[in-house]
Amino acid sequence: MTKPTFATAMTELEEVVRKLEQGDVPLEEAIDLYKKGMELSKLCHDTLQSAEQQLISIVGEDGEKKAFQQGNGED
Repeated sequence: MTKPTFATAMTELEEVVRKLEQGDVPLEEAIDLYKKGMELSKLCHDTLQSAEQQLISIVGEDGEKKAFQQGNGED
């Protein structure tokens, strides 16, 4: 089984949440949905964390990696 993309995982997670919020699913199905939701949530979190780590450093014009300095966009 291949790992879903971030967008697919988010869509599936939203569907799981919608079903659980309705409250009319049998207990066994609710437990399975909760487990699936937790797995999807972890996958999304890990993907975002990985993206954040990639963006922490940027490559300058000279080819050297430099720490990303978060600013307010004003010089």
